[in-house]
Amino acid sequence: MDEVSKSFLKYKICVSGAAAGETVQADAKLAYEIGRQIALQGAVLLTGATTGLPYYAAKGNYECGGIAIGLSPASTIKEHVNAYKLPVAYHDVIIYTGFNYTGRNLLLTRAADAVITIGGRMGSLNEFTIAFEDQKTIGVLMGSGGIADEIPHLLHTAKKELSSKLIYGTEPAILVQKVIAAVHEEYSKAGYFDLRAAPTAEARG
Repeated sequence: MDEVSKSFLKYKICVSGAAAGETVQADAKLAYEIGRQIALQGAVLLTGATTGLPYYAAKGNYECGGIAIGLSPASTIKEHVNAYKLPVAYHDVIIYTGFNYTGRNLLLTRAADAVITIGGRMGSLNEFTIAFEDQKTIGVLMGSGGIADEIPHLLHTAKKELSSKLIYGTEPAILVQKVIAAVHEEYSKAGYFDLRAAPTAEARG
């Protein structure tokens, strides 16, 4: 068995959603449940280390004992808190990219195995288009308003073919399950190691 097949990694799921605006209050419970399900289904949550829907997703993830990694637009924790006015709660690790929002968005989506879009405004659209062009698996929580509900129309207008990697859903648990299954299938077909076959703590000990 080679070193790759002996690796035990978890899938990284980015939650992309509005940091502010009307969809935050409307979708807070949905974002929280997305975060919960990412933890419960054995994946790692990635966020933009921001407020709003990604923050609620991180909270749900944290309260289920999950792992959350945030990528900040700031270059230091001081800038993150004082200049950008962003939170640090509910994350295990925050990486200070120093690349402002647009650079952070690129790193965030590139670091993820899949992206889930919920609600959202221009930043979420930016993250969606990066993920789409990179041919990432993308889950879209329909009925959450904002950019998420506009995605089918935007793709039609842009004359983009619907990809099998684009998954629409209305139930957080099912959407997370389908996204993880799609990533797993893609990686398995490519001959990559089974990321979900991590040993238990007892087995490692």
